[in-house]
Amino acid sequence: MRKAITAAARIAAAGASGLAFVAVIGSGTAQAAPQDCVVERNLFGASAVCQPDGGTNYVLRVDCFGLHATGPFPLYGVGPYSQLSYPFTPSGERITTACTGVGPGVVALATNAYVEIYRG
Repeated sequence: MRKAITAAARIAAAGASGLAFVAVIGSGTAQAAPQDCVVERNLFGASAVCQPDGGTNYVLRVDCFGLHATGPFPLYGVGPYSQLSYPFTPSGERITTACTGVGPGVVALATNAYVEIYRG
């Protein structure tokens, strides 16, 4: 019994350490692929600001990892997935996308974020 409790405590500590590592690595500012765009990522999502460019459309893509809805409730999955903003034309306004908008009770972390040119 004592070995099982010790093992469970070690697994919980390793999981908490891993989340702390993702929190430190996962936040910050990065330059996006299109010029004149700045992406600011946090633990659960990202936002982007792009300067006006005369009409090209963009999307903010946030790569997430965690619990997410895979179909109608109560179907859930655990693993990587992507969240997209609606296409936007840069105007200097901030656009935001989060990993938390894909079902009730979702627990997911942002692992990457970048701006893509939208061709649709």
